Amino acid sequence: MKPIARPVYLDLLRIHLPLPGWVSFLHRISGALLFAALPLGVWALSMSLSGEAGFLQMADCLANPLVKWFLLLSIWAFAHHFLAGLRHLALDVHWGVDLPRARQSSIAVLLASGLFTLFAAWRLFA
Repeated sequence: MKPIARPVYLDLLRIHLPLPGWVSFLHRISGALLFAALPLGVWALSMSLSGEAGFLQMADCLANPLVKWFLLLSIWAFAHHFLAGLRHLALDVHWGVDLPRARQSSIAVLLASGLFTLFAAWRLFA
């Protein structure tokens, strides 16, 4: 029996997505990151609201640079997922579905989420 040749479009290293495709892909990735981080965020909120000792424990935890990087990744994921979600809602009602507008909205989402993340990094690491 002869092996079936795989189609080229299934080779993940050869796929060249347009910019709106990357925004859509990152929207899925950011949603998965937010979903995975949700239990940790709920636990941290619960600990910080449990009393003064829990609040001080979470404050000490947030002083760790690794935790700050994780928090910054979560901030990017939230900003990107929120803005890309608004973009997808606009596309659902046929606002900006033509290619030039879709590219512009993709650039706007990437720039806005990047700027929001840079601002959060400046506040977090300053």
